Amino acid sequence: MKQPHLEFLARRMREYHRHHPWRLSAGGLYIPHSYGNMTPESLSYWDDVGFILNGRRFMVWWRHPRDLYRNAIKDLAWAQHEAEFGDSPDPNWFFDDATTLYKQTGKSGKRKKPIGSRSRNPSAEQERYYALLSEREDVLKRKGIDLDVQPSWKWKRYLRCMGVDLLAPVEVRNERELAALAHLARELVLRQTTLAERFPGAPYSRDDWLRDMQSMPS
Repeated sequence: MKQPHLEFLARRMREYHRHHPWRLSAGGLYIPHSYGNMTPESLSYWDDVGFILNGRRFMVWWRHPRDLYRNAIKDLAWAQHEAEFGDSPDPNWFFDDATTLYKQTGKSGKRKKPIGSRSRNPSAEQERYYALLSEREDVLKRKGIDLDVQPSWKWKRYLRCMGVDLLAPVEVRNERELAALAHLARELVLRQTTLAERFPGAPYSRDDWLRDMQSMPS
């Protein structure tokens, strides 16, 4: 049974792509980022890639499990820090007492218009608060936390594309590896494979994080 709303979204996606085509690579991919700063030993965390399937755009938003693990460490450090020391002192310091910056305008230069603002420096109390938070986060990074991250994916229809959120333990450091990621997403969408088939075994855990930490720059 056809669903009018889904049919409408499919038509809008095809129409938008027909009138606003992507600039695709030789391999038929939309590649929004460059990889000049990546080496074969680099650790990757997230990326985006697009491809066309049945006349519709598919945009893949990929994250490596280590990215989710890293963010979980930051969240835990912040929660522990707030539990011990409370809220940040003067949390609105960045905007309070800011100095407005002006630019001279007009032929005479007598008129001026605001073009931005300059925040005051944080207090010694604030610097100490965030220095302790940074130290706590560093400790958790060195020790790891009790967290297992399983591969996962889901897709959703949008007006201009099909969006694919993909969490998978692959590395994306160049366009060749990005093409492999796009191929994986395409196979998942077409039900030609599953993440359980592609990545059997244990999830990303403390042992994986500590192994990655040895490869991270100090």
